[in-house]
Amino acid sequence: MPVAIITGASRGLGLALAHGLSDAGWSLVLDARGAEDLRTAADQLDGPVRAIPGDITDAGHRAELVAAAEELGGLDLLVNNAGVLGPSPLPPLSDFPLDRLREVYEVNVLAQLALTQQALPTLLARDGAVVLVTSDAAVEPYPGWGGYGSAKAALEQIGKVLAVEAPALRVWVVDPGDLRTQMHQDAFPGEDISDRQLPEAVVPAYVKLLTERPESGRVRL
Repeated sequence: MPVAIITGASRGLGLALAHGLSDAGWSLVLDARGAEDLRTAADQLDGPVRAIPGDITDAGHRAELVAAAEELGGLDLLVNNAGVLGPSPLPPLSDFPLDRLREVYEVNVLAQLALTQQALPTLLARDGAVVLVTSDAAVEPYPGWGGYGSAKAALEQIGKVLAVEAPALRVWVVDPGDLRTQMHQDAFPGEDISDRQLPEAVVPAYVKLLTERPESGRVRL
């Protein structure tokens, strides 16, 4: 059975992907900061599942995730889905608190790269793949999205460079579009976001991506 690490897997897109890959026969290592929510998510899945709560900015936690994947047979896929939005409501850059911006970059950029670095040896040995979950805010200048969007833009560039430095690895920067998630609700507090599609709607496109294995690059679902 192929093995995947999915970060931020207790809700939203991460949880939907966990269900989709589990149904497709994958063994999973799931990460999230909330231990109780993560256990609940893991209990819903069939097949081999390791639920490891923790913070991906912590080096010890990242090592634990990769070790768990090795115990399941070796890592084939890393889905870097965990992330933070930053302050809510979203502030303009002129008022963006720099301590919160550092947190956005720490989680959405540095921790993603650090986990990818740790996973690279086993991924390369198994012709594996990396998915970096991004956003249209990485390429479009939306007011209020300067913190989150610039972090995702940095992550996209990391994905592009990694793809040329490790050509044997598939690196897909995946923009799933606007989804009905808690993070998206936090970006628009008090607004009705029921017109956005549920995360489950894009799971078949992710599974197709893993099946067809196109060249590395940006993918808009």
